[in-house]
Amino acid sequence: MNMVTSAGYPEPSLAALRNKLGAAAVLTGSDVPARNCNDWSASLPQTPLAVIRPLDAQGVADAIMTCRQARLPFVPQGGLTGLCRGAAPEAGWVAISLERMTGIEEIDRASMTMTVKSGTPLETIQKAADEAGFFFPLDLGSRGSCAIGGNLATNAGGNRVIRYGMTRELVLGLEVVLPDGTIITSLNKLMKNNAGYDLKHLFIGSEGTLGIITRVVLRLFPKPRSTMAALCALKDYAAVIALLDAARSGLGPLLSAFEVMWPDYWDVITTRAGVKPPVAAGQGLYVLVEAQGTDESVDAPRFQAWLEELMERGLLADAAVAQSLAQTQAFWRVRDICAEFGQVLGPHISYDIGLAVARMDEFATRCKVALATGIKGCESVYYGHIGDGNLHLVSWVTGLPVEQQPKEEMDTIIYGLVREMGGSVSAEHGIGTLKKKWLGHARSEGEIALMRTLKAALDPDHLLNPGKVV
Repeated sequence: MNMVTSAGYPEPSLAALRNKLGAAAVLTGSDVPARNCNDWSASLPQTPLAVIRPLDAQGVADAIMTCRQARLPFVPQGGLTGLCRGAAPEAGWVAISLERMTGIEEIDRASMTMTVKSGTPLETIQKAADEAGFFFPLDLGSRGSCAIGGNLATNAGGNRVIRYGMTRELVLGLEVVLPDGTIITSLNKLMKNNAGYDLKHLFIGSEGTLGIITRVVLRLFPKPRSTMAALCALKDYAAVIALLDAARSGLGPLLSAFEVMWPDYWDVITTRAGVKPPVAAGQGLYVLVEAQGTDESVDAPRFQAWLEELMERGLLADAAVAQSLAQTQAFWRVRDICAEFGQVLGPHISYDIGLAVARMDEFATRCKVALATGIKGCESVYYGHIGDGNLHLVSWVTGLPVEQQPKEEMDTIIYGLVREMGGSVSAEHGIGTLKKKWLGHARSEGEIALMRTLKAALDPDHLLNPGKVV
């Protein structure tokens, strides 16, 4: 019989794993870093029994087999920037962290692909693509911290979905370790490969519940040689829809981002966050439009002429055009500063929903009133990608710590309205545990039953990230 440590581990199994993977690969007790106890959600942290940090797929498989032998649940972790507790441990769990599995393995110029380890930060991939003369379009506010494996696991969206699609569209192949320790290597580089089921889609968006992604083949794109950006002020949401239509038809494939900010968001960033507004306040809505092309001598005048035509038509109340890379970055700062709302607003709850584009202003108007009347002192602000049907909002009651924020009441109001309007409770952040209760608001009973069937087939013992999503 194995002796059991005070932490609850079969010591010989843990010692054997430490000997096999190295002392730095297995952390227990006071050596467990605080970062591995939670993601970026507003939930309370939970210290895992151990953190195992492999270097490759075989190390992940060894870690899985050790957990299985001890009947310990285990959760994969990447950059831990998720907002739904998808990568957070529960009491008695082991965390399998991919933080040491980093690096660019190959850039194939002919196939325009990059093969990377799953713990590699997104920003590292962006820079490597840029240095090689390519472009990797996935972009999130957490680019410096999030890991590509987590981006795949949550099918991350971000700023340029309107042109390049979700993360799913940027992946050609992957390597994954199944819940039984089997390593599946399918580092496909082919754009066209209809040889049987496309198994990678089982794992992209599954939030680490069906397998642990260890390596990825990513699609690269030609590097944009021109980037144009404008911040536009518009009188109402009808003008926003007209601008989106004009951008799609007038800019065509150059259109790379269409970010909309409601007046409450604009007020917060300019009066509380100290952002210097590039356009005048007091308008109905604000839109950041970005276009990327291949010839600055042609693209920049075309963009300028397009905006001037819209001004002449009276569609825009005001507009500022970036004249340099620094100004473009300053415009994006207006949109990305929401990542600092914790310092600006204090404790708050973040929401990520999907809606029909035409109904987003109706939702924002109704939701703001419902929150303010249904919860005493509740405030909310609204912003989002819009062009791809993704609205974000944050809500809070001033003066309450995060654990006392009336999240359940907020959830009921917000997700109830989402269901009524035929939307999704998660556009890009996933479900984890924080949205699990509300999954039925966006998926049918048949869909959820099929998800559970897939989970049971791959993880019949329910040891890999159990209780998440479904």
